[in-house]
Amino acid sequence: MNTKQLMDSALALAGLSEMPEDCGISVEGENIKKVLMGVDMDTAELMLAKQLGYDCVVTHHPRNTNVDMLKVLDGHILKLEALGMPRNKGQKLLAERREELSYGMHVSNSRRSASAAKLMGMPFMSIHTPADKIGEAMVQKLLDDKFANKPDTKVGEICDALEELTEYKNSVRKPVIRVGGKESYAGKIYVLMSGLTGPGPDITKAYFEAGVGTLILMHIPEKDVKAVKEQKIGNVVVAGHMSSDSLGLNAIARKWAESGVEVTMMSGIVT
Repeated sequence: MNTKQLMDSALALAGLSEMPEDCGISVEGENIKKVLMGVDMDTAELMLAKQLGYDCVVTHHPRNTNVDMLKVLDGHILKLEALGMPRNKGQKLLAERREELSYGMHVSNSRRSASAAKLMGMPFMSIHTPADKIGEAMVQKLLDDKFANKPDTKVGEICDALEELTEYKNSVRKPVIRVGGKESYAGKIYVLMSGLTGPGPDITKAYFEAGVGTLILMHIPEKDVKAVKEQKIGNVVVAGHMSSDSLGLNAIARKWAESGVEVTMMSGIVT
C-alpha cells in the first residue's frame, strides 16, 4: 500500500469522505509493508523507525501542520444541532474556545516533525479525527446496547461497562468520574471523543442543556471540571486519553493488516 491508500482506508473505516484538517500526509510513500504507529510520534520516533527498518510512521496527534485545523472544532456545532440546538447558537458558544486554542496554534512549531521526516526520507502521516470517530462510535454502541431501556442506570455502572473493552481493561489509568458520583443517575449517555479536543465548559453545558445526562470524554482539564460542577447540570466520565485513542488506532491497524501491512504499536497505544 501507499500512504494515500492507508489514509483512504482509515477515512472509510470512520465513515468519512474527505480528509479532516487534523490529518495529513507530510511525506508520501509507496510499497509500505511495515508501519510504526503511536499516539505521539516526533523526530525521535522517526529516527527509531528508520533505524529499525520501517516503511512509514503514523502519528495520532497531529503535528500542527495545517493552519486550518481549528475547523475540526465545528464538529461540535453539528453534534449539538443533531441534539436540537440551532447551528448559530452552537457557533457562538464555541467562539471563545476557538479563540483560546488559536493562541497556542499560532506560535507552534508547525513544521518540526515534517521537516525531520523529509530529511530522513521517511513516509510520515497523521490520523486524528478518523481514529477518534471510530473509538467514539465503539463506546457509544457498547453503552447503548448495555443500558438500553434502563432509565435507572447509575454513573458507576458506566465505568464498569467501559472496562469490557480491552483498551480500557488493559490501561493503567482506569475510567474515572470527574463530575457526579457512582450513585448519580446517568440519564442520556453521550460519548464525545471527536471534534479535535475538549470543547470547553460553555459547549459542555450546551450538551447537558440539549438533554444529555452524562458525557463520556477522553479527558477534561481541572478548570473545566470546576465550571461544570458549578453549573450543577450533568455528569462527566473521563474514559481515559491514551486508551480511548487506542480504540480507533487498533481498529485502523487491524484494517491495514487485512491488506498485508504489519503495524507495530508504541507511544501510548494500549493493546
